Amino acid sequence: MARELAEVEYERFWRRLQQVGLNAYEARSYLVLVGHPRFKALELASRARVPRQKIYEVLDSLVEKGFAQVVQEKTKLFSAVEPGLAVPAYLERQKEQMEQQLEDQRRHGQSLASELKAAYTEGQGGKGTLDYLRIVNDPSQVAVHYRSMLSGVGLSYIEFSRPPYAVDPLDEQLVKQAAARGVRCRIILETGGDTEEHASRIADYSSCGIEVRTVPSLPMKLAVFDATQGLVALLDPVITRPAWTSVVFDHSGFGEAMEGLFEQWWKKAEQD
Repeated sequence: MARELAEVEYERFWRRLQQVGLNAYEARSYLVLVGHPRFKALELASRARVPRQKIYEVLDSLVEKGFAQVVQEKTKLFSAVEPGLAVPAYLERQKEQMEQQLEDQRRHGQSLASELKAAYTEGQGGKGTLDYLRIVNDPSQVAVHYRSMLSGVGLSYIEFSRPPYAVDPLDEQLVKQAAARGVRCRIILETGGDTEEHASRIADYSSCGIEVRTVPSLPMKLAVFDATQGLVALLDPVITRPAWTSVVFDHSGFGEAMEGLFEQWWKKAEQD
């Protein structure tokens, strides 16, 4: 195959196969197999310029990855799997493996965080004077706090929702799950998301018993759970580039005060 392709074209295919996930020897061997019906292992080693002591390892890997197949005659022969089947199937398997690895990492990470939390608390000398307040700037950490509180809410969940979102409450299954547990869920949105998809999502939430209202603008981002814990996000007025700073709280007095603020806005909000 290497001799039948123009040098530039061969190099292009060879490099693209490596981008997909084959190593240099595997890519070269597959290109040779693609251009011929079948090969003995040692014949392929010579044509693909693969060391003879490496060719069986290369072929075993190509078979495992779905790029080659064994044709058993008097001697073992190898042929290429059609590229239109081999490449998509290999990529799909890679995607599944990566998703599984990410799921394993997420599970192990949650376990690790839980175990280290006790050590962290002990190492910090127990509860501090302001442990009920925590400033968080990283949106991904805000999302972790939000989802953690939402997953544990038992009675009520309220939110001022405005972009940009660390978590979009209209696209969060935990909200539906809370409503299914009997939690009263109420969300005030800023107007501006007037699309068919947006309206469909609100209708879907309403069918689950989640109450949604809109106002032209909101003074802050706010989420309160069981009138005790939650988070408040304020736009930083000092820096030129807009940025949000979140305060995560666990304080019944503060929670009640924020719930009172929410009730004032809820009364004047438009019902969707």
